[in-house]
Amino acid sequence: MKEKTICFVVSECLGFAETGGLAEVAGSLPKAIQTVNPKYHVQVVLPLYKKIKEKWGNRLQLVGEEQVELAWRKKSARLFTIADAGITYYFVEQNDYFDRDQLYGHYDDGERFAFFSKSIFSFFSLMGGVPEIIHAHDWQTALVNIYLDILYKKQNKFTKIKSLFTIHNIQYQGIFEPSFLTDVCGISDDYFPLIEYNGLVNLMKGALVCSDYITTVSPRYAKEIKIYQYAYGLEHITRMFSDKIEGILNGINTDFYNPMNDAILAMNYDSNHIELKKKNKEALQKSLHLEVRDDVCLISVISRLVNQKGLNLIVDCFQEMMDLPIQFVLLGTGDEYYEEKFLELARHYPHRVSSLITFDINLSKKIYAGADLFLMPSKTEPCGLSQMISSRYGTVPIVRATGGLFDSIKDVSDHGNGFVFKEMEASAMLEKIKEAVKLYQDQEAFLELSRKIMKIDFSWNVSASAYGKIYKMLMRK
Repeated sequence: MKEKTICFVVSECLGFAETGGLAEVAGSLPKAIQTVNPKYHVQVVLPLYKKIKEKWGNRLQLVGEEQVELAWRKKSARLFTIADAGITYYFVEQNDYFDRDQLYGHYDDGERFAFFSKSIFSFFSLMGGVPEIIHAHDWQTALVNIYLDILYKKQNKFTKIKSLFTIHNIQYQGIFEPSFLTDVCGISDDYFPLIEYNGLVNLMKGALVCSDYITTVSPRYAKEIKIYQYAYGLEHITRMFSDKIEGILNGINTDFYNPMNDAILAMNYDSNHIELKKKNKEALQKSLHLEVRDDVCLISVISRLVNQKGLNLIVDCFQEMMDLPIQFVLLGTGDEYYEEKFLELARHYPHRVSSLITFDINLSKKIYAGADLFLMPSKTEPCGLSQMISSRYGTVPIVRATGGLFDSIKDVSDHGNGFVFKEMEASAMLEKIKEAVKLYQDQEAFLELSRKIMKIDFSWNVSASAYGKIYKMLMRK
């Protein structure tokens, strides 16, 4: 069978430029897709940011240069490439837009990513030909599928390309003034009703309308974005196009997160030697100046410190938590209120609480391996990776039933792999913490649960198989 090309168009990618979960998907899913489905060749295209040049400059190979028209603008852009681990990565260079210290947060982000989205179509000939499928992600590349549908296919160009769009977080929609459509995107006002929502240009809405198929990062999230509590105003649109929306749970990099050969750990272990895990707990307690005790349950949180993560629940019942035989470790940065609050709690409970207001990937892995429980009381969580990573290290998750947390963790009362509460209430969370701490007192039963969760397959191969089926379905249409 002839090899089929899948073109991932993303605004960030792990190993090159990253700020969050999108980068993890772009860095891991293409490799898994090619592993599970050898008939697919995956290309990944992203902007050539300043930080990529600084790190990868000596490996970047120039492919060619093209002129890109964006409304009344005409700018030159160059295409560079790197082949790594079987994946071909392409980088669009336009220094006026991308030679900056930060990926996002600039006054002209709309124009920057409109240019990037439009440029893709100019470079197909330099990338080996027109792909069978374009797979765009989040609002930054929503215009790729919009341009394909209402500009190029209307001109009888690229008519065989199928388009897929993945929503990683519907909260960020790419909303701009009406003039943005013509003045920046170069799209006729005739198409304003198609992209308009609440009187403004909404690129997420436009991608929902124009894409052949839509995915979200978990099955539960695909349902949640159709109700007003989670859709951030787009519930009418997601309901309208519900027939082409499907949720696929993200995975984790099981090679990177592997307690059996993770050199950063004090002691390596696997599910057959779960008892060795306690050596990592002891090392973590020593390094954080906590009492070295195995009879107390060590609860961990690794998170952005923002309200969406449900941290208010922890603050509200922290005194009651500390009445239990536990220690508590938090790692993360975010809102100043939460940073100061958890530092204050650490001062109030010396040798029992450690608040690390930073982010360090190696330190995070030491916490995953050293803790007994992992707490994740999110208000919303499109997918979530931490509950899967903690499971990989045999650290039992306590989660709220939302988004990907609902899909990946089931309560132990139903022979599941963690502790799950439904209500966004501190009391509901506290009850599950008490249940988990009680189970910890029965070390044989607790170790059996830890051993069980380490065996669950949260790898990207599961997600890749699901995406392979979607690609096949799209190409049949």
